[in-house]
Amino acid sequence: MKCNFCGSWEADLLYPATLGEDSLANNMEHFRCTSANYGQHGDIVRCRWCGLVYTNLRQKEEFIIKSYGEVVDQAYLEEWQGRLLTFKKNLRPLEKLVPLADERKLLDVGCYVGIFLEVAEEAGWEAWGVEPCRWAAEEAWHRGLKVEACTLQEANFPADFFDVVTMWDVIEHFADPLRELREVHRLLKKEGVLCIHTINIESPLAKLMGANWPWLMEMHLYYFSPETLSAMLRKAGFAPIKKMTQGRFLRLGYLISRLVPYSQRLAGGLGRLAGILGLGRVPMYVNFGDLFTLFARKV
Repeated sequence: MKCNFCGSWEADLLYPATLGEDSLANNMEHFRCTSANYGQHGDIVRCRWCGLVYTNLRQKEEFIIKSYGEVVDQAYLEEWQGRLLTFKKNLRPLEKLVPLADERKLLDVGCYVGIFLEVAEEAGWEAWGVEPCRWAAEEAWHRGLKVEACTLQEANFPADFFDVVTMWDVIEHFADPLRELREVHRLLKKEGVLCIHTINIESPLAKLMGANWPWLMEMHLYYFSPETLSAMLRKAGFAPIKKMTQGRFLRLGYLISRLVPYSQRLAGGLGRLAGILGLGRVPMYVNFGDLFTLFARKV
């Protein structure tokens, strides 16, 4: 694969593939938001010229989009409270960057079941979403949300239409993130704001854990740092304006369940203890510093 930012074919191997010859992408489990298939990935490389980190040799984009479209992810609904608290917290710094107005239009790309859309609507936004997963889009429709069951490219929204576009844990899944950013640029009004939340390959935790960093997964095609994402945003016509680390609220029981790929015995013991103490459903704010949000303005 050539670099999505600078077009170079020259890259150095960071982490060798852990997938077998028959890629596990054939397992729909790997395309769920709640997938715990940590450490299973293709070759992860770093571009020699611009430093962008990405997965080399992967499934075709058509296969990836089709797979996301067919996912059913009931486990995602079990963490509703934590996700609701997370989005309410994350909306506040975004709103400070957008002037108050009688009508403010927002698009959430990869909105899944629409929890962020509900948070935005409660705050007075006119909110739309796009989501290729049919199951997730139907969950959003049941609650009366405006969601297109397709990719951003297929949605074909009018130009200069939105005041804000958000991407929460989405850009790392795109086969061509630069193309998607250019489409967002077309959709945003002049000086509109783009908000991107993603994993940070250059974070202290990612460097410390190396090949054991849990976000090295097959469904993640790109591994940005604030620097490489800022550079790509500038190339797409944006001016980065603010960066911050943002964590998330997770039920203690759900957080413990994410330990299963590392130690089933430890996860089982902690899960039983949390159950005995009645703490399994208690939301906890977790921030390991390896997730960041970058805000940019259309120029």
